[in-house]
Amino acid sequence: MIILITTLVIGIVGVVVGVGLVYTGEKFHVDVDERETAVREALPGNNCGACGYAGCDALAAAIAKGEAPVSACPVGGAPATKAIGAIMGKDAEAVERKVAFVRCKGTCDVTRNQGNYIGIQDCRSAVQAGLNISECTYGCLGLGSCVTVCPEDAIRVLGGVAMVNENKCVGCGLCAKACPRGLIELVPESRRVRVQCSNRDRGPAVKQACSAGCIGCTLCVKQCEADAIHVNANLAQVNYANCTLCGKCAEKCPVKVITPPSGC
Repeated sequence: MIILITTLVIGIVGVVVGVGLVYTGEKFHVDVDERETAVREALPGNNCGACGYAGCDALAAAIAKGEAPVSACPVGGAPATKAIGAIMGKDAEAVERKVAFVRCKGTCDVTRNQGNYIGIQDCRSAVQAGLNISECTYGCLGLGSCVTVCPEDAIRVLGGVAMVNENKCVGCGLCAKACPRGLIELVPESRRVRVQCSNRDRGPAVKQACSAGCIGCTLCVKQCEADAIHVNANLAQVNYANCTLCGKCAEKCPVKVITPPSGC
């Protein structure tokens, strides 16, 4: 009899708990958009935050709700954009892959250090402390803040300047955000003609600080037939949308600070 009663009680408790779970599940059920799940699977899963959202889950939810464009992921590039566009039923324009580019050519052999830096190996800390390691106050500090944040091991400091391995770079932009001097930018991979300098001083001052710096001579501007390069604030700047990759500006540049279309 005791065993029978115990079994009966356990059975009743089980039924009550089961009913409670069913009720709770129905009451607090949250419908999940199937498109959100599909979009999440199409994203690369880096969770880098380069899209402006907390991670891939948050971006997938925003895309499914129509709050973010199907091309919002800079890491996934054209393949992810195309896949997500198909999921959302939207025509997605091809998005060219972007890579990080360091606008500085001031390696140790072309610029001079003002002293030996023995502080914290972090560019942001050096800038906050008001320190200038080299004579160029615009150039790369070479302390590797960008290296630290790169999730793909795509950036290294060589000769005192950060350099990007474009084969590894996924265009997340974390290095650009980490650079306190704003020397790193994301550029279309195919746009090979780029200016490797950020110095906005006048020519004579630039030459004193770095023999590879842009001197604002405008010879590149005169050579360009596509109106794709201009000198603003003493610094040459390329309009990638207009550039035809003819390479004439790079050929004429007296300090060779413009990369030729054949490669950086």
